[in-house]
Amino acid sequence: MDMMSIVSGMLAAQAGNVQMQVATTILKSNADAEKSAVLTLLGAPQQGASSLANVGAGIGGNLNITA
Repeated sequence: MDMMSIVSGMLAAQAGNVQMQVATTILKSNADAEKSAVLTLLGAPQQGASSLANVGAGIGGNLNITA
């Protein structure tokens, strides 16, 4: 093998590695966004955030529907 083909192969491998790292980052970001959307739809508050901080007293409490 000549030196240019070795260098070319190493650059191609490095480019593939960078693409894999970007894809992994995007996949994790999408998974976090999906988790946030599901928690929002289920009404679960986010970690460290109080989603009921600006509502009046008694809002968001338990509801007794047997009465």
